[in-house]
Amino acid sequence: MTTTTGRTTKAVLFHGLGGPEVLSVEEVALPDPGPGEVLVRVEAIGLNRAEALFRAGTYYYPATLPGSRIGYEAAGVVEAVGAGVTAYAPGDPVMAAANFEFGTHGVHAERVVLPEEYLVARPEGVDAVTAAAVWLTYSTAYGGMVLTGGLGAGDHVVITGASSGVGTAAIQTALRVGAVPVATTRGEDKRKRLLELGAAHVIVTDTTDATDATDATGTGQLAEEVRRLTGGAGADLVFDAIGGPGFARLGDALRPGGTAVLYGWLDPRPVALSMNWPQTVHTYANGALVRTAEGRRRVAGFIGAGLRDGSLAPVIAETFDGLERIADAHRLMESNAHLGKIVVRVGG
Repeated sequence: MTTTTGRTTKAVLFHGLGGPEVLSVEEVALPDPGPGEVLVRVEAIGLNRAEALFRAGTYYYPATLPGSRIGYEAAGVVEAVGAGVTAYAPGDPVMAAANFEFGTHGVHAERVVLPEEYLVARPEGVDAVTAAAVWLTYSTAYGGMVLTGGLGAGDHVVITGASSGVGTAAIQTALRVGAVPVATTRGEDKRKRLLELGAAHVIVTDTTDATDATDATGTGQLAEEVRRLTGGAGADLVFDAIGGPGFARLGDALRPGGTAVLYGWLDPRPVALSMNWPQTVHTYANGALVRTAEGRRRVAGFIGAGLRDGSLAPVIAETFDGLERIADAHRLMESNAHLGKIVVRVGG
């Protein structure tokens, strides 16, 4: 049975839905690790769009209010283990596996107690800030594009929202398997940086007015541009975080028999399908992959190998110091002005 020693730790909580201002850093009870559990001292946390949606009440499952925890991604060091834990020992560097509901197990805190299956080993020699930026983005890119979409060498893949953490990871993942990444972004200001990251082509889509701000594909000319870039063939794969009516335009950009993988719903409107048939459409849920031991093993192998040979290197937009900067980090996330991953260093 898990017991409490009277110790506490600082954690990010929220008691009502809303903007970054609802987040607070509070003292919460810190139990001893029970059987099968691990106590981790957190060194850095990574932000994801999922946390902003969760805090606002638009994620696919609700917050456990009041006093909801938050956070999928963290890197730290094991401080203690419960009975029966053999995979980890005190001093081991680890990462959160993002395979849990974070209203209860959210890892944006100075210390957390998690079941051992909610952790993965941190790749050897990888610092905490880097580790906090890799797991969810690269597991989504690898699981969605390669394992689900079948992306292979020579394939053209259209990556929407390419300046996000997952988007930049998707560019590198595509390059690592020998594919040709075609990045889309809403603003001209990010074109140069995406090309520097390895995108073969960048399509700027921000040509709509403010009434259609969630339409990722602009005026509908994306399909024509993709066909021009592919010599008339069309893309083999589309990897999309947006959904909504614009998803049909992405399907228009596919070659006959191509594949579209939808892994997010930043546009909450109903998803529209292209009439450019035949095509295969997958919805991708990263949790379904990383909740299995085999899925975690495959992802860890891909990420570890990529970090070692330098083909995977997370793009970090900004690093904040201290949990008390969490609202500022969320504000940057919602501004969409960043490129890459937002990380917060944690003391403790």
